[in-house]
Amino acid sequence: MTTTTSSYDSTLSSLGINRYTGATATPTTGQTTLGQADFLKLMTAQLQNQDPFSPVDNTQMVAQMAQFSQLSGISDMSTTLKAIADKLGATTTADAVSYIGKTVLVPGSVAYGRTSGGIEGAIELGGDASNVNVTISDQNGQVLKTMQLGAHAAGTMTYDWDGTTNQGQNAGSGPFTVSVSAQNNGVGVSATGLVWAPVQSVSTTSGSAVLTLPGIGDTNASSVRQIG
Repeated sequence: MTTTTSSYDSTLSSLGINRYTGATATPTTGQTTLGQADFLKLMTAQLQNQDPFSPVDNTQMVAQMAQFSQLSGISDMSTTLKAIADKLGATTTADAVSYIGKTVLVPGSVAYGRTSGGIEGAIELGGDASNVNVTISDQNGQVLKTMQLGAHAAGTMTYDWDGTTNQGQNAGSGPFTVSVSAQNNGVGVSATGLVWAPVQSVSTTSGSAVLTLPGIGDTNASSVRQIG
């Protein structure tokens, strides 16, 4: 019996498989799952060490081969699906370049005036508001215009400033600093200001397009709410 056990252990050892002895083994590679190579090693060890008077039943062999085929198919499918997911989630160079020359609506507080004067923007409200305010200042922090937009429901609302100050003077071309606030019967409501900005350049980082916007800086394309 000792000789048979020793031969069995030797065979397993030559295949790189340690027979379980009841003691807690210390992993050397950190591997916690069996792959195709491990499956083949186990099957080979089983065939080499089967009882010649009671060989493995054909039905069991077919079942094991079917399991191996299924394992291989699942592994290949997983690899293929990951490649497809990476491709769909990535931004190609053509996708990134398509932003150049466009204007985008993104979260921000700095805006430049239109050729015709003034700016257009939007506000994302986290809840219903009884009063929404927009304050536009120059680059030195001096308030140029204060607009009270009244009540609005939760969601995205737009506004348009004609470019004149509270005193009716031309405010120039900017850059302007835009701040927004909202309340609902005296209780603050979350409000995110959105401004339009021209795309100066685009780069790709880890499959994602990063847009360079004047006054705002680098902004991930996923932050774009609208393209103009």
